[in-house]
Amino acid sequence: MLSKLYIENIAVIERAEIDFSKGFNVLTGETGAGKSILVDSINAVLGQRTSRELIRTGAERAYVSAEFEDISPAAVRELAELGYEPDDENGGILMLRREIRSDGKNTVKINDRPASISDLRAVGRLLINIHGQHENQALMSIDRHMKYLDSMGGYSDKLTEYAAIYKAYAAAAHELSRMRTDDAEKARRADMLRFQINEIESADIAVGETDSLKKRRDAIENSERITNALSGAYGLINGSEESDGAMSLTQQCSALLSDIASVCEGTGGLAERLRSIVYELEDISSDLSSMNDDNEFNPSELDEIETRLETLAKIRRKYGGEQESLDFLERSRAELDSIERSDELLAELTKKARECYHRALKAAEELTSLRKAAADKFCEAVGRELAFLDMPSVRLAVDIQHCNLNIHGADTVEFLISANPGEPPKPIGKIASGGELSRIMLAIKTVLADIDDIDTMIFDEVDTGISGRAAHKVGVKLHEVSRTRQIICITHLAQMAAQADSHLLIKKNVASGRTYTSVTPLSFEQRKQELARINGGDIITDSMLRTAEELLNNAGFFA
Repeated sequence: MLSKLYIENIAVIERAEIDFSKGFNVLTGETGAGKSILVDSINAVLGQRTSRELIRTGAERAYVSAEFEDISPAAVRELAELGYEPDDENGGILMLRREIRSDGKNTVKINDRPASISDLRAVGRLLINIHGQHENQALMSIDRHMKYLDSMGGYSDKLTEYAAIYKAYAAAAHELSRMRTDDAEKARRADMLRFQINEIESADIAVGETDSLKKRRDAIENSERITNALSGAYGLINGSEESDGAMSLTQQCSALLSDIASVCEGTGGLAERLRSIVYELEDISSDLSSMNDDNEFNPSELDEIETRLETLAKIRRKYGGEQESLDFLERSRAELDSIERSDELLAELTKKARECYHRALKAAEELTSLRKAAADKFCEAVGRELAFLDMPSVRLAVDIQHCNLNIHGADTVEFLISANPGEPPKPIGKIASGGELSRIMLAIKTVLADIDDIDTMIFDEVDTGISGRAAHKVGVKLHEVSRTRQIICITHLAQMAAQADSHLLIKKNVASGRTYTSVTPLSFEQRKQELARINGGDIITDSMLRTAEELLNNAGFFA
């Protein structure tokens, strides 16, 4: 669960440290106090897309950290697969940190280890599920209905298996379509391939040839300089008729030292070292002579090299470097072969595509059966939740229709509702009000909560469009769900806030011309004051306080 949230320089929040407890946590406050900023901060530390505009005016950076504890075994296993584990030395705590700088750069850490935004997002999905007002609108999107239904079904392995089968079919179908080009196009393509193949083959290129030729060209162009250097070095080592060279002088040095070796200790060793130098000079002299001989060249060789380099440059401009050109040659040969054998290959590919299609169709039919079974369970479970949420007459139905094969199967899924007995189900987006959408989504979330392993669920103003008895029921339902996982809820309704185990007040203050937001846990008496404010505004009467206390007492909280 989320145990601690630290926020620094996020919008109007200069600095806030918020402790969350197990069970049902609720946050209230006046409009504009900064409740949505808390959700933005949590989204940021979970790796969601954010903006530099979130940084408090005048600050260079914003910082958010979130501390998690009592993480479920399932989440721990998945975290380990991602390479992150709770810190057992500190009580199994997992710490997420994100710093957002004004230059657009981010610093992310998971348990003090540097991480990427994508890592943070992957870890965040295992820890928190955020339900905001926009998600009510997701019920309007038919594309999301299948996702909800499949989550209920518990057949993720079948979905993965089908996706792999469908991708194999799609690849075969694409290749078959490519093969079924018209004969004229095939002929034009074959002619082009033959020309390209002949051009590359005629060039007879080899990897590294260009570099080798350029080195030989440089040697030829500098041959006079090279000859002078080699001859000069050879002469200095071997000497001439007029003077001794390095080799002769070294021999003389060795002889002089050898002559006094018996009377001067150490000179014998020096003489031996000089003799070794003489041997080395002899080898060098031989190598210089060979190199000087090899430096000779035919005057026409330079023209031949330039002509060859021009040929290679032409190939390089059209097909890439030497290795790229050879790779292009192999691909072209294979494509030409496939065109020349197109009838045979077309028959083989048609057979393969047909087999892949039937495998995909069979797997899709199995998914359809699983979805229909899941739909019955889903509608029954959601119906029970809707009845509790004061919508006993609302009936959810799942309309599953056949469609062409796609990555999700061969089904379209749409949620329908019947608002009154005897009325046929109609698309949910056409007849549900805002309040009904909120409760339907809560019912769906409640049903799916028993399936996933997310420890913390955050509801951002799930009370939109409801009040009175319905609001009370929603609060009771959230408290019920909080028995098995942590619930954090932002609300404007006293009926819901009264059901919370922990009540936090978000308050905006102005000091020295700057706006600040604080988050404070409330005592029983402070909760009475806040509930009375929510119900009646700034002027709080004794009657309002008694009503607020009654709400708390009915929820099981006493002074």
